[in-house]
Amino acid sequence: MRVPRYWTVKQALLGLVDAGTPGTALPTERELAERFATSRTTVRQAIAELVTEGRLDRTQGSGTYIAEPLLVEVQQLTSFTDDLGPERVANRILDVRTEPADAETAGRLGLAAGHPVQVVERVRLVDGVPLALETARLAGDLPGLAAELEARGSLYATLREAYGRGVDRVQDAVQSRLADPREAELLAVDTGHPVLLVRRLSHTADDRPVEWTRSVYRGDRFTFVAHARTV
Repeated sequence: MRVPRYWTVKQALLGLVDAGTPGTALPTERELAERFATSRTTVRQAIAELVTEGRLDRTQGSGTYIAEPLLVEVQQLTSFTDDLGPERVANRILDVRTEPADAETAGRLGLAAGHPVQVVERVRLVDGVPLALETARLAGDLPGLAAELEARGSLYATLREAYGRGVDRVQDAVQSRLADPREAELLAVDTGHPVLLVRRLSHTADDRPVEWTRSVYRGDRFTFVAHARTV
């Protein structure tokens, strides 16, 4: 099997990353091309993949650096804050509003089309780095939602503690796609950066749908973890 030249260079660069420390600058593309006896185009392709995978950071006009490790694992039945701890997680709330449910939202939440739903749109940050853009649509009357969410940070804790709606089970659908311009700006990545789109439907213990959420996660920083048990 023929191995592309850029792949060989990429593996060599990974060796430099593993042996180095975060924040260390890599040699220039010209120096790397000379070291590996290849073209700068080949080096650039290898670096681009490692940037996409979160192993390198590239700063325009400055250089390429070994990235800080920030790989986040998110479970299914817990919230972002529960998974990582409130000391690491922050939320930039973009909007909390009421709007009529569109056909998809109404179907998922068991409502009539046009029925009012609460919408929470926010950017989730871990250690100060934007990781996910989340838009949650919530069934039922949730008075004072913005203030309750601001006080707690965690949406699931807010639903449980302020409104008595604990999440008992969820269904996630995950697919890969590329970031559009708005997503890229909010997540501090380039347009076209790989992301994971996660659509989640949550139910309470008495099987009432409570949450229909669309989340866009940075593909270089996110690991989705699911647990199953054989019967």
